[in-house]
Amino acid sequence: MRASVSTAQDLGMPAIYLHTLAELLHTIGVDERDLILRVGLDPTRLNSTEVRVSQAQASEFVTRAIIESGEPGLGIMLARELKLPLHGALGTAVMSSRTLEEALELMTRYLTLRAPHLKVQKRVSGQNAWYNVTCDIELGPLQGFVLDAVLFGCVTMGAQLTGTLVPGTRVLRRGPEPNHFHRFRNRIGVPVEYGATENALIVPVSQLSMPVQFSDDQLAASSRAQCEEALKQLKEDAGFACRVRRVIETSHPFPPKLARVAATLFVSERTLKRRLQEEEASFQQLVDQVRLERAKELLENTGMNLSQIADALGYADAANFTRAFKRWTGLSPSHFRTREIALRRSA
Repeated sequence: MRASVSTAQDLGMPAIYLHTLAELLHTIGVDERDLILRVGLDPTRLNSTEVRVSQAQASEFVTRAIIESGEPGLGIMLARELKLPLHGALGTAVMSSRTLEEALELMTRYLTLRAPHLKVQKRVSGQNAWYNVTCDIELGPLQGFVLDAVLFGCVTMGAQLTGTLVPGTRVLRRGPEPNHFHRFRNRIGVPVEYGATENALIVPVSQLSMPVQFSDDQLAASSRAQCEEALKQLKEDAGFACRVRRVIETSHPFPPKLARVAATLFVSERTLKRRLQEEEASFQQLVDQVRLERAKELLENTGMNLSQIADALGYADAANFTRAFKRWTGLSPSHFRTREIALRRSA
């Protein structure tokens, strides 16, 4: 029996996919910024391959996007927009592989980094290799969207890697063909069969040796090492405090109220406090951690004055921000900025 999205371990979803979906929504006339804000997300935090959004907020955003756009095929449309660099270290590792088979093996091993709760199992039957995609929880409205994006995205990925649609490739989908699919069938470029017993990508064994046009052995080794480290980190970050911090990091307005975070994670305020205490953490401690990181980032990389930074971090005025920053670092914000600029020039 599979768990539901509200009770399963929430490993989050890469924010860059929501950013890409938002850009797609803009092209079809949806006010994507308003939608992002209504879900409680900060648009400026989504354009990153490393930041992750809570599963609950990702599901709400996708559900609202489908309803408000009136387009149930958004997952298929997104698949065409997923360029390999958007997949972070995994995208780099895949691009630098020698062959299509190596690329698909990386996707099989590290898919969890980009699509949590999805797993890929490979088997060879006759002249074909089957890459069966399963989900270990019920994702609700997000499930069909994610499977569309992953399976049809693999078709797009194959074309990006080899320079052409991989001959003989097919996609199998469980369940009846959706009413909207006829509008997309010709755009996918490979046969798609509904009513199957599994969701799978089928590739002829003879095509697995196709060379990847971006192959780079040195880059492949370093990016695979990054994937291993990221996978280890993701498993370590599965605790409740990490889930809370993930919501804090991407929230708008910032910092979020405790009640808002608790509601996002489907727990009471009392339960949120208790579970954080069990992990020797507190809500305010997590807020301050995110504030400090963001303060350093704004001081180092922008020309914003202290009042603007204070406002962005949710402080009433620059004086309150200055006191907090000095308490955290022992330096005033101005001193910190001057030091970092000097270090950068001398590097």
